[in-house]
Amino acid sequence: MSPVGDRTDLLITRVDGPAPEMAVSRDIVKRGLIVAPALIALSLVVWGADGAWSSAYGIVIVLANFALAAALVTFTAKISVGVMMGAVLFGYLARLALIFAAVWFVQDAAWISFPALGATIIITHLGLLMWEMKHVSLSLAHPGLKPTAAATTSTPKSPSNPTSPSPTTLTHD
Repeated sequence: MSPVGDRTDLLITRVDGPAPEMAVSRDIVKRGLIVAPALIALSLVVWGADGAWSSAYGIVIVLANFALAAALVTFTAKISVGVMMGAVLFGYLARLALIFAAVWFVQDAAWISFPALGATIIITHLGLLMWEMKHVSLSLAHPGLKPTAAATTSTPKSPSNPTSPSPTTLTHD
């Protein structure tokens, strides 16, 4: 088969199986909700009540951004890898536009504190990603979150155990 044919086959390949990006996104949102009160309290101390409201709004923006990114990947991976790549690229641009629109929408609100909002958006994005890096598995055997101790002691998935499902299956149309 020619190299062009191989590339074409790759672009129409879809990913069947579990969606680890949704599990990672849910984990990020849970962690974001854990740190939200501390961030809001810190903003309250530094910027006052307007800072607290702005920080809460920024946290909602960030958590929605992570959830939307995972939903785009999960949905489009089941169509094809090519569609997923396009969704990741253009979805990133669209999500940046949504963040801009969310900030633009409240620019004249009386309760907005731009330093608090900007700091919250930046710190929350980077902080949650750094925190999540400790919990993500970089193994194709366990994509997504690292397995718990109970999951690692269970029966391993191997060719000798055909009833065990494969973590990810690539299929061609």
